[in-house]
Amino acid sequence: MGVVKSGQKIFALLMVVLICIGCSKIPSTSYNPWEVISVPTDAKLLDIGFTDNPQHGFIVGGNATLLETKDGGDTWQPITLALDESRSRFDSVSFAGNEGWIVGEPSLLLHTTDEGRSWSRIPLSEKLPGSPIAIEALGKNTAEMATNVGAIYKTTDGGKNWKAQVEAAVGVVRSLNRSADGKYIAVSSKGSFYSTWEPGQNAWVPHNRNSSRRLENMGFAENGQLWLLARGGQIQFSDPNKPDEWEEAQSPELSTSWGLLDLAYRTPDEIWIGGGSGNLLRSSDGGKTWEKDRAVEEVAANLYKIVFLQPDRGFIIGDHGVLLKYQPNTAEKAAQSEPA
Repeated sequence: MGVVKSGQKIFALLMVVLICIGCSKIPSTSYNPWEVISVPTDAKLLDIGFTDNPQHGFIVGGNATLLETKDGGDTWQPITLALDESRSRFDSVSFAGNEGWIVGEPSLLLHTTDEGRSWSRIPLSEKLPGSPIAIEALGKNTAEMATNVGAIYKTTDGGKNWKAQVEAAVGVVRSLNRSADGKYIAVSSKGSFYSTWEPGQNAWVPHNRNSSRRLENMGFAENGQLWLLARGGQIQFSDPNKPDEWEEAQSPELSTSWGLLDLAYRTPDEIWIGGGSGNLLRSSDGGKTWEKDRAVEEVAANLYKIVFLQPDRGFIIGDHGVLLKYQPNTAEKAAQSEPA
């Protein structure tokens, strides 16, 4: 009798496991609009930026990686800069017209006024809190720089002088993102809380996370709505009508060992999320439902950053020199083939 009961318990447990596995299945996309682009490096890629010329852009990354394209991102060539630190890490690149900026670690700031044909190094103060990890070109001679402890500075004279925008740093951060209108959101290094800042405020405003899951990354939609990615593959959006409140959290795959790393809007309704081990998710309804681009799973890399320069111009960058380029023709053909 005891053997029978034990067998029934084992069968019941197996059924529960099978049900959970079934629940974790996420629909597959009907098409893959991403093309793997060959680049001449296996370094971790970290950011991408283009000049006003949509054919001319740059990628930065670890090991002082600087790549240039003159054909819209189809091919890339390495650029070697004369730096004392050959192991420098280039974290961020940004252009406004022909003027561009690169920041990195340790305490590195580069500037170009001729569309990247030449780069000059701008000295940074030894008293700078932290190392610069983000730069945003805002116009002629004007840029905003942020460090890995949340210090924010702005220059209006081509980098000769920098003015602090916030009185105190926020502490070491694991991610930091800026909205188009100059607001920032930063996730603490341990993912235990996040902080926000907007122009005119003297200090960062700390916020407790709204669940027990540690935060991975946070950012802004174009309408100002916040999004967050948490451990265990969880996605959450702020209430569009109540900015201080959050909608119900989502877990597209209930049981997953890979994390979600970055989110980007292609259009107000279409969202892409990159994750570890080549995982890529897409929502066509503003984040209500999700599907997986399984063709990209074959890419052996963590997909760290997704950038859409325009709805038909996008890139995904990751470690091991992985670069994906959005192909609008593939997406258009798929949309035309879908039933009305």
